Amino acid sequence: MIKKIGWLLLVILGILPLLGLGNYPLHLLIVALLWSYIYTSWSIMGRLGLVSFGHSAFIGVGAYSVVMMWNLFGWSPWVGALVGIAVSLVIAFLIGWPCFRFKIVGNYFAMVTLALSEIVRLVIVAMREQTGGSLGMTPKASIAEGSSYSISALQFSNKMVWFYVVMGFWLMGLFIWHKVDRSMSRMALEAIAEDEEAASSIGINISRNKMGITLLSALMTCVGGILYAQYQLYVNPQTVASLTVSLQIVFGAIAGGMFVMLGPTVGALLLLVLSESLRIVLGSQSQGVDQLIYGSLLILFIIYMPKGILGTLLARFGQKPVPGHTSATS
Repeated sequence: MIKKIGWLLLVILGILPLLGLGNYPLHLLIVALLWSYIYTSWSIMGRLGLVSFGHSAFIGVGAYSVVMMWNLFGWSPWVGALVGIAVSLVIAFLIGWPCFRFKIVGNYFAMVTLALSEIVRLVIVAMREQTGGSLGMTPKASIAEGSSYSISALQFSNKMVWFYVVMGFWLMGLFIWHKVDRSMSRMALEAIAEDEEAASSIGINISRNKMGITLLSALMTCVGGILYAQYQLYVNPQTVASLTVSLQIVFGAIAGGMFVMLGPTVGALLLLVLSESLRIVLGSQSQGVDQLIYGSLLILFIIYMPKGILGTLLARFGQKPVPGHTSATS
């Protein structure tokens, strides 16, 4: 029954732009799907005991790579995307391998990743001549007069095109989440999260399994940053590579339910509703208040609803226990 409802909602989502939605509602849908994809990318490793507070670094690398390569060298975002992905994978490896090799786990691993997002943000600000510093930068427009798109520059003036592009990546993110959930790697990582020594004694390669899931999550998150830059046509270190963004990702995934495939999507919708409500109620005075609210809610969710909104609802309605919940939080 739940699967049928899910397919029905997916069909409704797919035809919504064809019903004459205004630009702003369509923009909100695009933003919700984009962050849903990013939260899902984080939850792929977060649900398996690898809690990262530095994923905004990969968003920042992806976003700035495509914009800088385009503005400075005239390289197509297609090429810039490859550069961003390569750099993100290198960063993930340089951070992950020493941690996994020397068994830096739990809160210590989280603290290492916490520094990562701030380092990337500071590098972007320091390279102000190339990146625009704290003011950010805008990709050069490349849509010819009389046209509504430029494939080579990955620029589309029609939001409906962006909706289906982002929706496609969101579905791909869900598919990857599902494949990982059904893979031997998930079971290996759950065993590692329970007891590394015991997992190693039965032949599980701890470093390789952790590194594989970390690289996958970093790659997917970097792609999210690329999509963000090309859709918004503006990047700023505070909005793509700050600690605030990293904490937002963690909160969204946990609040929605990172142990359920659609949990991060529910979290993204929750955050969108909260941010829009605060913007309407408080206006420009909401700066800093939203982070206080997010932090307070995160604590409440961890204490009273550790499975998240969707995970709790599924458990209440008699669905099977959420896989990996016990091990990932031990």
